[in-house]
Amino acid sequence: MATCCTICNMLGLPERLLRTIQKQDLLCAGDRVAVAVSGGADSVALLLLLLELRSELGIVLSAAHVNHELRGAESDEDQKFVEGLAAAHQLELDAIDAPIQKKIDGGSAHSGIEAAARELRYQFFSDLVRRGRVSKVATAHTLDDQAETVLLRVFRGTGIRGLAGIHPRIALEEAAARSNQLGEIVRPLLLFRRAEVREYLQAKGQAWREDSSNNDPEFLRNRLRLRLLPLITQEFGDAALEHMADLAEIARAEEEWAAASQPSDPDTHSQGLDVGSLLALPLAVQRRIARAWLESNSPDTSISFRLIEEILDLACGPAGKKLELTSAAADQPDPPAKTVRRSRTELILECSSTPTDYEYALPVPGEVLISELQVLFEARLVEAQSIPPSGRDALLDPQRVGPKLTIRNWRAGDRFWPAHSAGGKKVKELLADRHATGSEKKLWPVAVSATGELVWMRGFPVPAAIQARTGPAIWIYEHPLNP
Repeated sequence: MATCCTICNMLGLPERLLRTIQKQDLLCAGDRVAVAVSGGADSVALLLLLLELRSELGIVLSAAHVNHELRGAESDEDQKFVEGLAAAHQLELDAIDAPIQKKIDGGSAHSGIEAAARELRYQFFSDLVRRGRVSKVATAHTLDDQAETVLLRVFRGTGIRGLAGIHPRIALEEAAARSNQLGEIVRPLLLFRRAEVREYLQAKGQAWREDSSNNDPEFLRNRLRLRLLPLITQEFGDAALEHMADLAEIARAEEEWAAASQPSDPDTHSQGLDVGSLLALPLAVQRRIARAWLESNSPDTSISFRLIEEILDLACGPAGKKLELTSAAADQPDPPAKTVRRSRTELILECSSTPTDYEYALPVPGEVLISELQVLFEARLVEAQSIPPSGRDALLDPQRVGPKLTIRNWRAGDRFWPAHSAGGKKVKELLADRHATGSEKKLWPVAVSATGELVWMRGFPVPAAIQARTGPAIWIYEHPLNP
């Protein structure tokens, strides 16, 4: 007896698509469905397929098109093609111009362009639902798109959630919040190969538009599609792409199961995460809890596998330790610094206040307390020969520096030339090389002479031209108040 899968493969594309839609419950009788039609082969095929199936599905069909104006006259021709296609099949068409330049200021990366274009399209789809024009929008993502997405996420770094790839349906949350309708985006072609979709169009004699930007190697996805996937299929066969799509299906089901069975304790919506409850869980669950806690309480944090591991290491460590978080908000060059602190019983998320500049006179010899750093700075007069050779890189020549020094945090435009380096560099670049971030970076101390020259910088050898190798020397020494 033939299996269900074998029978399905013996059917034509429309019949197989119908079974997929019914099995996944993507479309229901009475749904008002807009097919997002770009003019490309996949979206044109989806429109024609749903035209064939709309009576059996009991849906009301229309088309939607967004012109991002990225390719000038070519984009306008795409829109005219879609308008003609909709008119030929007596379908209503909702179309808008959404120039991508309005979303991205000039010179942005291609990945940023793709993300901004997707955001504009989803805003348009949400608006269609909000206005009651449609209840669902169907997009033409294929199995090939799924395989590309899985690979891209693997290369960029991902977990089980990322391996789930493109979901067959997602809620248009913005539209749902503004209306009584639960808008959805559905992807009926997600289990079908791009090649068979084109074969379907060719058999029907239906033309489509080719997007010239799909051959632009500046787009990472294009490089993967044009260079890597052909190599994979050549070496491992076409089934390799299907296996990646299968992996996405497995990962999505695993993620849904894990989310449904995730323990309610510890509470991930609180600023404090109970360490005892967290560490009592299996490692996989610890990672999920830590991620959920960060997502709930610090949604702008850039979360990675390494960060989750650092969070768990912090949980296992002694009280008092801290971990600084990095913001993922590209539009905030200096976001508020956030840290995770290990208390006696909890991990506590703290938002640090914006550090302020400081500036203190440091007598030579003498000392000064820098309250912003909780450090006592002392300028000692010593004999250079009394200091081990390994420490003499920090000694200043009093004749070249003068009797007055100022300790302050570095400022924009400051430059420093550490000994043994090829030349002076911006302090900002030196700190970037040290991976300093947040308040630590902002408050990093430097010493300035009476002439305004940077003569000392924490953690770096002083400039060779003002070093003391013999005779009297100034040694700037730090005494932490809370060692």
